[in-house]
Amino acid sequence: MFRSILSNNIGTLSITSALLCALTSLLLGFFIAFIYRKTEKYYTGNFIITLALLPLLVQVVIMMVNGNLGTSVAIMGSFTLIRFRSMPATSKEIACVFFAMAVGLSVGMGYLTFAISFTLLTSFVLLFLQKIQFGSMKEERKILKITIPENLDYTEVFDRLLIEFTTDYHLTKVKTTNMGSLFELTYQVVMKKEINEKEFIDALRCRNGNLPILIHNQEMGISEL
Repeated sequence: MFRSILSNNIGTLSITSALLCALTSLLLGFFIAFIYRKTEKYYTGNFIITLALLPLLVQVVIMMVNGNLGTSVAIMGSFTLIRFRSMPATSKEIACVFFAMAVGLSVGMGYLTFAISFTLLTSFVLLFLQKIQFGSMKEERKILKITIPENLDYTEVFDRLLIEFTTDYHLTKVKTTNMGSLFELTYQVVMKKEINEKEFIDALRCRNGNLPILIHNQEMGISEL
């Protein structure tokens, strides 16, 4: 059974327990950041630093509000404000952020053994899923966004080019932009392996009047013309 190392008396916190929890949070945070780097090709240094420090920050917050419901609600409101000041993230990044926060929460409550066990188990599962490429698609699908003028009939104007350069395509969304003077078409496409992506984009530009074209992976933008 997991037991907390912290005293049940509200308002009391020993220096030894606080330092032990802080050290555990830092070690687990750096371990989570290391695992993320092992399972992700594209990442930023700022996000790695965030993962490393997040358990410690959450642990300190939990220690300070332990037993005070009103303060806890106020802190959750602060986290909501931080969310709206953040850049959009991928689903994997969000999962890792919650992972780090859960570890910080466990350490903040004093359950160090549980936090270590949870970190090791989750990291093992993450590495295993990455190793077997769980959930990965056999074909690399990309998102293609084409901007066209409002007077251009988009229903079949790009069909010939899409058949020539892709093995599969599907129009998923149409929306108006620039006060209704432009349309933005969103396709899911599977590029042919022997196709040059620049040639494909150049051919599309000849059809859409050289307006913006964006092609990227489903979770990360990679090129724009």
